[in-house]
Amino acid sequence: MRWAPDARSRLERAALELFSDQGYTATTVPQITARAGLTTRTFFRYFADKREVIFGGSEVPDAAAALIREAPPELRPMDVIKLVLHQVVAARFDGQKERTAAWRRIVNENDSLRDRDARKRADLVLGARAAFVDRGESLVSATLHAEVGALVFHVALEEWLTEPEPRSLAETVDDVLKRLDVKIAADESRDVPAVDQITATGRP
Repeated sequence: MRWAPDARSRLERAALELFSDQGYTATTVPQITARAGLTTRTFFRYFADKREVIFGGSEVPDAAAALIREAPPELRPMDVIKLVLHQVVAARFDGQKERTAAWRRIVNENDSLRDRDARKRADLVLGARAAFVDRGESLVSATLHAEVGALVFHVALEEWLTEPEPRSLAETVDDVLKRLDVKIAADESRDVPAVDQITATGRP
């Protein structure tokens, strides 16, 4: 049983059930392994601790960075972001909406998990920024695009989890990117005073 090919998914299912039933803090690793019908040794073969059952996918920042570096050089940074969000991030959530929503509720209810979630986001941004620099972007441009990519993902994820229509996360990502483009274009077309004018006059 310890070497069952579905051991990881069984542990994840057991953890999700226990976290939902009795809370993250009250749940122990032995309880998870007992629910899954596996041993604690098997658990630690897959996860460093019970937090990592939730924050599995530590390879995501590296995969995203590699895809940014390998993307065709003629692609605009925003097109690269779309490519990454489709291939590395959104694909992980297809068919997992209910499960993902349960994980997000567990994270949002626990301070330490929210902190870990923020660090995971920071790792993603740092990896993406370095990859954009390697593509020839300036540090400022690379930082902006890395932050925008992470922001679009999180906005799209939260919207996808709450929207009633059954569509893929990739479709929601595209919708968020489109609305971002429209918003930027609308702001650029408005007849508004420049920041230095506002600063000089003290009023718009």
